[in-house]
Amino acid sequence: MQHATPAAPAVRETLERLLASETFGRSERARKLLRYLVEREQAGEADRLKGFSIAMDVFGKDGDFDPSTDAVVRVQAGRLRDLLQHYFANEGVAEPVRIAIPRGGYVPAYELNAIRLPETLNPAGQTEAAPSERSSDAGDAVPAAALLAPAVAPAPSVARHLQFFWMAIALVIAMLGILILRQGDGALLAGGEMPATPETTGQTSSIAPSPMSEALPLVYIAVKADGPEGNRVAASLRAGLSGFDTIDFIGRDAVNTTDPATTATSFLFEVLPGPDAGDVTIELQSVATGRVLLSRNLTADDSTPATVEDSIAGILSSALPASGTIYSYIEQSGIQNGLTQCLLLNGRYYLDQNARTHEAAYRCLETLANNGAKSSLVYSELASLHLEAVNDRYAYPPDATIERALTFAHRAVQMGPTSPSAHRAYGYIYSRLGNADEALRWMRKAYDLNPYDVAMAAAYGYGLVFAGRYADGTPLLAHAVDVSSGHPTWWDFGLFAGEFMLGDMDKATIASNALRTTATKSHYLAARLIGAKIAGHDNQARKLVDELTAKFPNFAANPRATFVDRRYPADLTDRLVDALRAAGLGNAS
Repeated sequence: MQHATPAAPAVRETLERLLASETFGRSERARKLLRYLVEREQAGEADRLKGFSIAMDVFGKDGDFDPSTDAVVRVQAGRLRDLLQHYFANEGVAEPVRIAIPRGGYVPAYELNAIRLPETLNPAGQTEAAPSERSSDAGDAVPAAALLAPAVAPAPSVARHLQFFWMAIALVIAMLGILILRQGDGALLAGGEMPATPETTGQTSSIAPSPMSEALPLVYIAVKADGPEGNRVAASLRAGLSGFDTIDFIGRDAVNTTDPATTATSFLFEVLPGPDAGDVTIELQSVATGRVLLSRNLTADDSTPATVEDSIAGILSSALPASGTIYSYIEQSGIQNGLTQCLLLNGRYYLDQNARTHEAAYRCLETLANNGAKSSLVYSELASLHLEAVNDRYAYPPDATIERALTFAHRAVQMGPTSPSAHRAYGYIYSRLGNADEALRWMRKAYDLNPYDVAMAAAYGYGLVFAGRYADGTPLLAHAVDVSSGHPTWWDFGLFAGEFMLGDMDKATIASNALRTTATKSHYLAARLIGAKIAGHDNQARKLVDELTAKFPNFAANPRATFVDRRYPADLTDRLVDALRAAGLGNAS
């Protein structure tokens, strides 16, 4: 085990995979506690990680909590330590970063796993340069995660050696290209030179127009299980894979290993006989290394005609989006191209919504668009990000308008007429325009195009909630949140609104608590305030009133104006304003 400190992005990616793992799949309390501990530590708030604050923030205790008589935090922390140990000994044995909660406290500790590059990438007798000896340009061009590529278990063949040789050559060429481009005038970005932030430095300035800069991960399938269960799983897996626009699904068993450039980002789903009669095991592997990235065993009950689609949807929704297993592996291995890098940044924004992560994702996609990108994903995600800039008044891009967002969405649908993401973007914009019928039509189409993507179900559910159809949309959002630990925060806000309007205040409070790490949106803080008031946490409610008043004085003075501007249904607006007034937010009107 190496004792260097892992970079923050690597820690976040490990956290999301861990939360989505089978080990943590049945323990909501452990997931909530781990996310809270890691996110608070990463935010520089390790000093807050005491039993009392954890009891209040995570487990909903009030100011009367007494740790000497209520052992909930100690018990749950012990359970969390056991789950972490089990995960890293089994499902996460090859994780590049390991997370632990040392006994005697609650502050997480991180270590780099000792996973080495294959020997073919390090010629005999050549030692790795010390960090201080590497040039800054090379350090930017090759992410640290690239040095953590897993070793291949079996002895590599001559063909495998040649693959790694050509991958190394391609990496050197990419580095040289970055060095050359950095000496230019940076004119690729329409908005000017990109600021030097961890999310943007060295990641978009090297994007040049070429088919490879927009290549998506290739995904194959190999079926080695027979019987009715195996056939149902394979058929559902094929149907699900064909609907995701974040990958290229190759609908045949043969895997092309002759091209090192594509092999590096090629992946294989194997459908295998399970350990017991009627069981089916699904494994996701990297074609280049043979490393198993994900393994799920489906029992006979999981693969009945009534349940198989839901089972496969859960697996694919954790593996295929930009925040999922495949893209995390690509980032850790340092084999991103222009499009996959932009999608990673885009996914990062929706997990941590603020001006900095928004600008990083927008500039990256904007660069591809300026270079004549052919992928509809570029324009659908630009459309959504542009509308986010309108909604939250981000400084970049300057003078953002709904009309410009609509232009991006229109181009996305033209280029990808069967793209779920393009249809979802259109629906999002129509919702902002107040055209509920059109918004739902487009979001329903996105859901129909890929019913295996939980994100599309969540978007449709969100659209239903904010069209006033709370009973229809809330169950969709609740299911999406339940099966996806590392989901965007807007899912939790939509679920809060739906449960609040349906009168289930306990569930509304739980959903509002999930927004606690986001303090950059007035309506998220408002939901947390309402949840705190419902739960009787008066001290927390007073703090949230002060925070809202300080950060969003216009909202605090007139929250109704914000809700009307965002086209909330009239009954939802009235209920939210009344709840905020009851929670002590000035003279909410």
